[in-house]
Amino acid sequence: MRFDIVTLFPELFEAPLKHGITRRAFEPGRIQVELWQLRDFADDAYRRVDDRPYGGGPGMVMLAEPLLRALAAVRAQRSEGADVPVLHFSPAGRRLDQAMVREFAAGQGAVLLCGRYEGVDQRVVDAQVTHEISLGDFVLSGGELPALVLLDAVARLMPGVLSAPSHQQDSFSDGLLEGPQYSRPELLDLSGASAPVPPVLLSGHHAEVARWRREQSLALTARRRPDLIDAARAAGGLDRFDEQFLRGLKL
Repeated sequence: MRFDIVTLFPELFEAPLKHGITRRAFEPGRIQVELWQLRDFADDAYRRVDDRPYGGGPGMVMLAEPLLRALAAVRAQRSEGADVPVLHFSPAGRRLDQAMVREFAAGQGAVLLCGRYEGVDQRVVDAQVTHEISLGDFVLSGGELPALVLLDAVARLMPGVLSAPSHQQDSFSDGLLEGPQYSRPELLDLSGASAPVPPVLLSGHHAEVARWRREQSLALTARRRPDLIDAARAAGGLDRFDEQFLRGLKL
């Protein structure tokens, strides 16, 4: 799997790819990452990659021609050529979710186009981009942070990065939010009040623990993201015990 990243700031990717648990995906090359400095594809002495927008307005727009040359160079080096997905991070894109992450984790990788300034010349987007992706309803200074988010999310799903069941219990793995987690000490002093671990987690009854965790997941999801409950119900992901618990839940 290979990700090619076209960016004005390749240095932003160096530390995140070498630290944390996801480095297990990058260091042995399970995920190959190639960084492409966009300014290397400018055609003037100033290595200019932006200019004022036609029609006026604030800010600058990333020029089409350096981007097209960069994308051509990436395709020439990749064995998949023109078939490789090209991702552009934009507020107008589809919101990134775990289902999309799983799709990319099962694929051959992609080219990540990291925009800056007021955006990318739309002709490049129309002609070259296969996926527009957003992290949410807010605006960032560029596409580098979303690119890192995607790489981290994909890396977690690679074999050998996490212990086998870890990502299978993540939020959204079954369409719901993951419930609360607890660790030592068993009793925690919070400003003079004792906060214990829920007794069921100390019981040793695996079936009861599993049911408690399922109910905590259902309760949290129903309170914070009821849309996910509706989606899970529509997909047949809730059994009669889930439905019985939800009917008795006080929101």
